[in-house]
Amino acid sequence: MSNSEVPQPQQPQQPGAEQPGAQPPVSQPPVSNVPPAGYQPPPAYPQPSQAYGQPGQPYNQPGQPGGFRFEMPTDGPRNFNDVMPKAGFSGMFSVTGLPTELKVSYWIWLIGGMLGVLGGLFGVLVTLALFTVAPGLAAVILLLVLVALALAAAQIVLVLKMKEGKEWARLALTIVAGVSLVLAVLGGSVGGGGMGQGIGNNWLGFLISAAATVLMWLPNSQAWFNSVKGRA
Repeated sequence: MSNSEVPQPQQPQQPGAEQPGAQPPVSQPPVSNVPPAGYQPPPAYPQPSQAYGQPGQPYNQPGQPGGFRFEMPTDGPRNFNDVMPKAGFSGMFSVTGLPTELKVSYWIWLIGGMLGVLGGLFGVLVTLALFTVAPGLAAVILLLVLVALALAAAQIVLVLKMKEGKEWARLALTIVAGVSLVLAVLGGSVGGGGMGQGIGNNWLGFLISAAATVLMWLPNSQAWFNSVKGRA
């Protein structure tokens, strides 16, 4: 082997020395956390707990359209003065500030109560005349007539308190509708449906009072009661 064929030892590469034919390293621009001029941050979206309420709570809260939750009234009367209308009976025909549903319900209850009082008074006169023919039957009918008469008078007072935003009056009117159903059944079976005894003993009167009851519990009506309670 000749000297020209003897392999030469490789020289160690010095740090930073470039290899022949190698591409020079590309320098990267420094990363900056400062946003460029004119940059607008994206809008912040509400968290699910803010948009839809806490877990386990319904989205529609009472007072919102579509929301409903029954609660026992906490504004019950404490004395006789709390039962009577604040403005007396002078503002009976004023419905300013009520939503449409409550206006319709108010007029139904008020007109029904007035007709009930007139019908009850007429029923008392007819029942007194019946005592000469059938005293036992007349006594039962008279009792029903007196209950219906008291119910009609109480209905007028309750609807005036309902117009003031009293939830206990609304609940009491709902109970009145249930009692009128009982009187309709008893009045039809005892009196044969032929004795005019107000709203208590005829099915048409019960259906009208049932419609008025439903109107009092619709979402808009519930929202109005909540708003009045918030101002109280």
